[in-house]
Amino acid sequence: MKRFSIICAVIILFSVVFPIFYTLKSSKSRGAPLTDNEGQADASVTVSVLDGDNIVEMNLSDYLTGVVAAEMPASFEEEALKAQAVAARTYTLYKMVVAPSSNHPDADVCTNSVCCKAYISQDTMKERWGDNYDQYYDKISQSVSQTDGQCLVYDSEPILAVFHSSSSGMTESSGDIWPNQLPYLVSVESPETADSVPNFSQTVKVSYDDFKNTVMSQYPDAVFSDDKSTWITDIVLNDSGRIATAVIGGITMTGPDIRSLFSLRSSSITFNQTETEIEITTEGYGHGVGMSQYGANTMAQSGSNYKDILSWYYTGCQFGSVSDFI
Repeated sequence: MKRFSIICAVIILFSVVFPIFYTLKSSKSRGAPLTDNEGQADASVTVSVLDGDNIVEMNLSDYLTGVVAAEMPASFEEEALKAQAVAARTYTLYKMVVAPSSNHPDADVCTNSVCCKAYISQDTMKERWGDNYDQYYDKISQSVSQTDGQCLVYDSEPILAVFHSSSSGMTESSGDIWPNQLPYLVSVESPETADSVPNFSQTVKVSYDDFKNTVMSQYPDAVFSDDKSTWITDIVLNDSGRIATAVIGGITMTGPDIRSLFSLRSSSITFNQTETEIEITTEGYGHGVGMSQYGANTMAQSGSNYKDILSWYYTGCQFGSVSDFI
């Protein structure tokens, strides 16, 4: 009788404990929230700093804290900062495992924002934030730790998670400014407005002589007639409302060409010709592809969480884990 009671107790215990264990194990395999051990705590990244003069190995979370601090205002909403942290982590993974840069063969990434992403040290943060340093550092480091290990993937690879400051109603498709159209970098609506973005609209005034000389410095075959109304013609806009092509001095140029030529804030460009000069007005700031940072902040203010924001700007992507790649 005693032996029978012991067997019954063991059976009951097993029937209770095993389902709990199985549920926990299964939830982990289906993508439960990542812990430090599953995420980036043990991951490292090699960083080329000071234009390649120094190669430093950093903990990934420390590096990302410096990137988020450099790339997005610390005053932004927490969910926007989390979205920035995941985008920066994903971009770093992309550079590490998908498309390493030949600009710094001895390092995964660099601190040149033209090549990779901007980065600032804690000393620079202290100088920049002053009395707000402790508050802002905690806020940004938490955006990194609270999204620990999370990245964006498409077709089982980390994506090229590019971002920009602000858009004028729509983001840009990657194929409109770069050679390849990536399926997750397509034009989507972006909610920021002139009321929420400093210097959202900017007008540059250029004399006709300076305009002509600037164009001919890069396009010596351009022709400018006495009739100034013919200098800028055949403006074609793409789906995002930015200039796709325009004919200037008889030369067909893309929006990014014009933006680079006149050092403009974006390729969302309008021209206004007066008797004495050409007024070039832009809206938004940056290349316009991927996540708009001010758009992300506006979405966060309206109640969207970081996953909502990222899913909106990076079409068709899924959330993955750093541990799947490094």
